[in-house]
Amino acid sequence: MIITRTPHRISFFGGGTDYPDYYLQHGGKVLGTAIDRYCYLNVRKLPPFFSHKHRVVYSQQENVRTIDEIEHPAVREILRYMNPGYGVSVHHDGDIPARSGMGSSSAFTAGLLKGMLALEGKRISASDLTQKAIYIEQEVIKENVGSQDQTFAAYGGFNTIEFKQNGQISVQPMLIREKRKVQLEKNLMLFFTGISRFSSDIAEEQVKNTSRNIEVLDKMKNLVDTAADLLCSDDPLDQFGELLHDTWLFKKSLSNRVSNSEINDIYEKARKAGAVGGKILGAGGGGFVLFYVPEDKQPAVKRALNKYLHVPFCFEYEGSKVIVYQPIHEGKVDFIN
Repeated sequence: MIITRTPHRISFFGGGTDYPDYYLQHGGKVLGTAIDRYCYLNVRKLPPFFSHKHRVVYSQQENVRTIDEIEHPAVREILRYMNPGYGVSVHHDGDIPARSGMGSSSAFTAGLLKGMLALEGKRISASDLTQKAIYIEQEVIKENVGSQDQTFAAYGGFNTIEFKQNGQISVQPMLIREKRKVQLEKNLMLFFTGISRFSSDIAEEQVKNTSRNIEVLDKMKNLVDTAADLLCSDDPLDQFGELLHDTWLFKKSLSNRVSNSEINDIYEKARKAGAVGGKILGAGGGGFVLFYVPEDKQPAVKRALNKYLHVPFCFEYEGSKVIVYQPIHEGKVDFIN
C-alpha cells in the first residue's frame, strides 16, 4: 500500500501566463506558494477476489473490470499510461473540495503518478513528475489547464516559476527574510465561496481570448517581478495587497466569466472592512477568494464575510511525497494475474 500527500497551491501573480498558448510565444512567469492543505491518495494492488479488477473511490465509487470503463479521467489515463498488469485500488481524500481554484485536479494527477510509480518501486524527480502531470492533463485528457498547478504540486514551496518559450520550466524559491515571510502569511485570509465550477470550461474561453489579451497578460506577468522585488525589500508589506488588487482588475478583464455578482459582492465587502486587495483563485467563477488583510482589520473582514468559510493556512515547502510505503514482501502473495 502506498499513500501520497500532495499540496494544493495559491497563485498570487502571473496566472494565465502559464498556459502554453501564451508562454510558448511570449514566455510566462508566476509567483505563488504551496499550502498545508493536501490531496491524499491511497494506492494499492487490489486482491483478485472480486468480480471487479479496479476500484476507484472519490466523491463516487467505481468498481470496474477494465481500465477503459473508469470514468475518472485522470485515473483512467494514468492507468493506461502505466499499464499495470494487476488490479489497482485508488482511494482519494482531500482537504479542499474539487473545482475550487486551488489546483486540486493537478494535485490528484501528480499524487497518483507518484503513487503508481512507488507501487512499482520507482522514484521520480520533481522535474519529471511536473512534466508527466502536464503531459497527462494537457495532451492526454485535453484539459484547459496551465502548467503552474502541476509544478507547485510536484515541487511545493513559495516560488517564482518561469515558463520558457522552449517549453522548459524553471523553479526559483523566493528568498524572503523569515520575519517578513511570517508576517505575509499572517496577513493572508482565504475564504470559500461555496460556488463549485468546472475551471476547464472557464479557462477555455480565456485561452481562446489569448491573442486579444496579450497586453493584459504581459502586465500580469510583469507584476510577478514587482511583487518579488517588494517581498525582498523593506517597503511596506501592505503594498503586496495593493498589487493583488491590481492583478484582480487585470484578471477580470480576461473573460466575463472570471467573476460574477456574488464574487464582486464578496470582494467589495472585504475591501470596505479593511482588506487591501485580493483575488479569486484559479480560473475564477467560484471556489476560493484570497485577501491581504492587516491583522488588526481581520476581525472586521471575518464579520463582513461571516456567511463564508474562513480557511486558515500556512505555506508548505514540500511537494508531492510518499508518506506511507508498505510494498508486498517476497514470499507473500503478489496480486498479478
